[in-house]
Amino acid sequence: MNSYQVDSEGFYGEFGGAYVPEILYKCVHDLQGAYRGIIESAEFKNEYHALLRDYVGRPSPLYHAQRMSETYGCRLYLKREDLNHTGAHKINNTIGQILLARRMGKTRIIAETGAGQHGVATATVCALMGMQCEVFMGATDVERQHTNVERMRMLGATVHPVRTGNMTLSDACSEAIRDWCCHPADTFYIVGSTMGPHPYPDLVARMQSVISEEIKWQLQEKVGRDYPDYLIACIGGGSNAAGTIYHYMDDERVHIVLAEAGGHGWDTDHTAATMHRGTVGILHGAKMLVMQDDDGQIQEAFTISAGLDYPGVGPMHCNMAVKGRTKVLSINDDEAIRGGYELTRMEGIIPAIESAHAIAALSKLTFKADDVVVLTVSGRGDKDVETYLANKQMAGDYGNF
Repeated sequence: MNSYQVDSEGFYGEFGGAYVPEILYKCVHDLQGAYRGIIESAEFKNEYHALLRDYVGRPSPLYHAQRMSETYGCRLYLKREDLNHTGAHKINNTIGQILLARRMGKTRIIAETGAGQHGVATATVCALMGMQCEVFMGATDVERQHTNVERMRMLGATVHPVRTGNMTLSDACSEAIRDWCCHPADTFYIVGSTMGPHPYPDLVARMQSVISEEIKWQLQEKVGRDYPDYLIACIGGGSNAAGTIYHYMDDERVHIVLAEAGGHGWDTDHTAATMHRGTVGILHGAKMLVMQDDDGQIQEAFTISAGLDYPGVGPMHCNMAVKGRTKVLSINDDEAIRGGYELTRMEGIIPAIESAHAIAALSKLTFKADDVVVLTVSGRGDKDVETYLANKQMAGDYGNF
């Protein structure tokens, strides 16, 4: 049987590794040597899980979506990461990484953010731990996610608008890495997704694996077995998807479906559908599928969703996709908006536009009546209400109000 876990060199098949500037070599090498021993220690686990329980509010519910189950002809359960403190799955990772940073003696925290949820989660844990926090965010995203920007500032973080490139997530990542190069000794970079040089893809996946860990026992309670027939999640860099599938990666009984951002269509120049369009390249310290031109120049990603607006995808997911373990669907902007309105009207849950891509995937799949389907609602839609309203014509009948 294939195993899709990371190997000892930080690779998932041909993808992964650590391709970093020489000035960061010691930082990355030290982290590689330290992270497993720290996060697998009893002391770390006890503190981490206590904070997940008492501060984040875990376990997040596994909710049987009755009306949508009838619509799609299956038993649909929603993993409610939107109910976590700060409103998304991102807090699972930032709690773990800041505990790691503190144990490694770092005093300054930096992060990149797209939709702002990772930035808010990082600023939150820095406030909790009394640590300096600086967040890099594309100027385009600062404008379209201004509520999250103000939340970060309320929490004490300094937000740096990035004005290079198309001023979105990829550019924020590049700027964060530049800053890290300038402050390698005291700075810990809390990466928000399963990207970046090894060990970040594995580290983030492990921090998010609490999602699938809970799904196992929650399904056992609800349906009498600890695995679903289908797992569905949206994917940009890949952190909520990694957490959703982590304990099922090697379980071939489980079909894994990932929804990436098609923008105006994966076959257009306005898309973020990396696994449909990408070729093998190096981006932000790892070998992955990247949207690039014939000269290897990174192409700009385009999507209505700030959190999926990334021209690469984490190496774990690249490996699983090219080996056929996952089914990857491209969800266009209009399909995502309609999916968001559908969940809102049918179940009373307003999802983040990122999560709405996963909802939209349901209409592209065919289920049997007894299929157990678990879909991760990775974040809540408060931050996206203005975008939903501005694009309600895309929602069809749901937009008539």
